[in-house]
Amino acid sequence: MDKLLPFYQDHVHNVLLPFWMRALDNKHGGVYTCFNNLGSELISTDKYTWSQGRFIWLLAKVSNLCTQGLLHGDADFYLQHARKTVDFLQQYVFLENGNCAYVLSESGEKKELAAGEGYDTSFYADCFVVLGFAQYAVTARDEEVLETALQLYQRIDERLANGDMRSEPYPIPDGYKAHSVSMIMLNVSQELADGLEMFGHEQASEVRRKSNAYMDEIMERFLDSDDLIREMLPANPIDTDTLLSTHITPGHSLECMWFVMHEAGKLGRTELIPKALQAVKRAVQIGWDSEFGGLFRYVDRNGGEPKGRKAGGRYEGLVCDTWDMKIWWPHSEALYVLLLAYKLTGDTECLQKYEQMHDYVFSTFPNLDTSIGEWVQIRNRRGDPVHKTVALPVKDPYHIMRNALLTIELLSE
Repeated sequence: MDKLLPFYQDHVHNVLLPFWMRALDNKHGGVYTCFNNLGSELISTDKYTWSQGRFIWLLAKVSNLCTQGLLHGDADFYLQHARKTVDFLQQYVFLENGNCAYVLSESGEKKELAAGEGYDTSFYADCFVVLGFAQYAVTARDEEVLETALQLYQRIDERLANGDMRSEPYPIPDGYKAHSVSMIMLNVSQELADGLEMFGHEQASEVRRKSNAYMDEIMERFLDSDDLIREMLPANPIDTDTLLSTHITPGHSLECMWFVMHEAGKLGRTELIPKALQAVKRAVQIGWDSEFGGLFRYVDRNGGEPKGRKAGGRYEGLVCDTWDMKIWWPHSEALYVLLLAYKLTGDTECLQKYEQMHDYVFSTFPNLDTSIGEWVQIRNRRGDPVHKTVALPVKDPYHIMRNALLTIELLSE
């Protein structure tokens, strides 16, 4: 454990940050993310709002850790570029209805993925703008940016209540309630509430109340008695035998449970932490590939390849096509939540699982070409690089570095 803090600090400084500092758009603000899987070629200069909001969060967090002395570097540099990206989005991303465009050009022109589909095709993009703005506001002590984040959050809340939100790149199938909605809204609500509380904002208690409600929905509706988190809940009982109803997403389970652990701790609801712990252990157990190591992307609730009656659709196709792939984000989420669970509960099984995960992750994902750095994020079951898209057509800047930064905070306490 004594070696982990300098290990993660070194990994951020020498593997992750160098790649993303080369990807900065110093002219317009924002970051280029449309690289191939190896990170060796920039394929497009389009800027997906999803990634830009996430990158603001990262830059602000890095700045914060530099100020605390947990990372070396110029805190002002990172915060200034976060501000440039905030300004870029504030100038270009918002539509007349208050929603965010899904993708922008390099210089900020709004783009449609397909003619006639409109610009605001994913409420997830709006969520990541709220997260980025909230983290920037906390680090920079900028109440004006926080107010913009709150207004966008309220617009998201309105869209969810009216049922008129869209969810590209893989629309939620008709007749199902998705765990991913409650999950992202828990994270957005808790981080926004943190910022509002810091400023003593009058809306702080209301946003915190919503955060608590999303946590309850996850733990009461999506968490089953077998400690597995259901990814899709069918509205019609006759659909409980479908592949959509019976598949599990280990990465989402792991990520969501650290959201729950954070929030339960803040609200004094410590009775939820043992439940979250069991869900973490179960997700690792059912998701682990005993033959080649690593976590499957999707599994059946009884383990192995997802099964069940098929109904068709893009999301179902994604599950069937990529279930056995080893991709970056579930593994980075696993590293953080296993250490967090160990810290909160002292459960030594979490530490043993962390060691197993650590050995797999850092022997599999980091790019062997150190002149490029970062990770080769998308791999097949054996761990070999696969050059295909599994969500947005981007090299994601978020999960790996976010979890490394959170781990540095955790280990420094």
